Amino acid sequence: MAADSAFPQLPGRRRFLTQAGAGLAGALLAPALLPGCAPASTVAHIKGELRGANAATGHLLRDPSRLPAPTRELETDVLIIGGGVSGLAARRWLHRHGRPDVLLVEMDQQLGGNAAAGRNATSAYPWGAHYLPVPDVRNHELLEFLQEAGTLTGYAPDGLPIYNDYHLCHDPEDRLNIQGHWQEGLVPSLGLTSEEQAQIQRFLKLTEEFKTTIGDDGRDAFRIPLDESSADARYRPLDQMTFAAWLDREGFTAPALRWYLDYGCRDDYGATAAQVSAWAGLHYFASRKGRAHNAGAADVLTWPEGNHFLIEQLRRQADSPIRPNTLAYNLRETATGIEALLYDTATRQTTRASARQVLLATPQHVTRHLLPGRPDYPLHHAPWLIANLTVDGLPQGPGRPLSWDNVRYHSASLGYINANQQNLTQSPGGSRVITLYWLLTDEAPAPARRRAYQTTYAEWLPRVVAELETYHPGVTPYIQRADLWVWGHGMVAPTPGTVWGRGRTAAAQPVNGKIFFAHTDLSGVSIFEEGFYQGIRAAREMLAVAI
Repeated sequence: MAADSAFPQLPGRRRFLTQAGAGLAGALLAPALLPGCAPASTVAHIKGELRGANAATGHLLRDPSRLPAPTRELETDVLIIGGGVSGLAARRWLHRHGRPDVLLVEMDQQLGGNAAAGRNATSAYPWGAHYLPVPDVRNHELLEFLQEAGTLTGYAPDGLPIYNDYHLCHDPEDRLNIQGHWQEGLVPSLGLTSEEQAQIQRFLKLTEEFKTTIGDDGRDAFRIPLDESSADARYRPLDQMTFAAWLDREGFTAPALRWYLDYGCRDDYGATAAQVSAWAGLHYFASRKGRAHNAGAADVLTWPEGNHFLIEQLRRQADSPIRPNTLAYNLRETATGIEALLYDTATRQTTRASARQVLLATPQHVTRHLLPGRPDYPLHHAPWLIANLTVDGLPQGPGRPLSWDNVRYHSASLGYINANQQNLTQSPGGSRVITLYWLLTDEAPAPARRRAYQTTYAEWLPRVVAELETYHPGVTPYIQRADLWVWGHGMVAPTPGTVWGRGRTAAAQPVNGKIFFAHTDLSGVSIFEEGFYQGIRAAREMLAVAI
């Protein structure tokens, strides 16, 4: 669940590795397919609302002629369109390198893209991306940012970073409900055959080898940012086949292993193993190489509000103006730069903006409306439903206690996180917020998106409650609030040909030294590190152009 920003990424892989080393659109949208769909009378006590990204504003791009003519004018050196991770990272980088005259506009009220967050009287909570794995020590720009944010507190004598203990995920980290029992870790461990165990061991060994494999160009076979990965012909062709096909070819057929790998792809990429490329599927496991003095390679950094903590840090690390609720459209090249119209949805007024350079930190489905002549770069963006549930109790079954990440084997949803895991004063029986993630992958993205937008809160609520009942039978009376959010486009999925095809490279090319591009769509993988990298890459390209 990564974002331009990233929805939640790689939950339980750390448990998978150590444990293995030791030994749904249809379901959501069709109530009849849900087990025990809660009747309306049982949910009448639950308060809440249905929210979402400002799709109505975005849809104005389809026919901007309806918008009012400009009544104001402004000039800026750089105009950044899009306030997600990439746009904010570029703004910060330009500020630090002598280009402070920057205006960033964002069509939504809140910055962060799908790293948005909310808050109620109980807790802050994420509306999307909720953690950052401990970074690779070679990612110097990211470590510098984290140090300024107070997440990285210093360096040990051995040179390894030291992270703020509050920001490191607290134990217990993750658990899986299987056969009515909560086990430690997310890879199934109950009732496995010797063949299944052997396949898990073999997969573990192979991915560990890939972690340290160097291509013939001296680069890691798999690395983050992915542009730093090897171009070796032994690995790049894996982008042309699906991960599921590669697993079949390699003899990884064990149901427990395949469930886990499919779960990981759905969670991190918003698509199934049969939809993402084999290169991306292996990158999921082989690219994380973080090191720290007080954390392991598979540990993560997290906050009650999720990755919106990082968004706020990016915002604070530059002081150039930001205009939310502002839709940019009608971009036009001029002799001195770019002209754009900016519609303020709050005041309903339009401003004509003139800039020397423009950065489109926008997803491709928005970029194609801003620049209709650009080559089409079709991508897979599945819709998501996020449910933040305020509960004053969670009936627990046998096994491992409530953890940060909680998943049920073969669940229609992707499980939930405990937003209050970092709260050291949280009592076991007190009120808390849990965030349930539900990826709608049982039909093609376009019809799933349309149906998701047409579904009302009254229709979503009993389905969400029924799903949580499969995790915690009898939980319904304990649910106080259920606030729901639909992400229509979710995040980019690295389907075959997306990462190393020509389309991605072409879509990132600047136009006449005046228009630049940055977004996780241009990585093909929607994680914070890629959004951060894309913003810096584009800012460097802008700085390299003589003005």
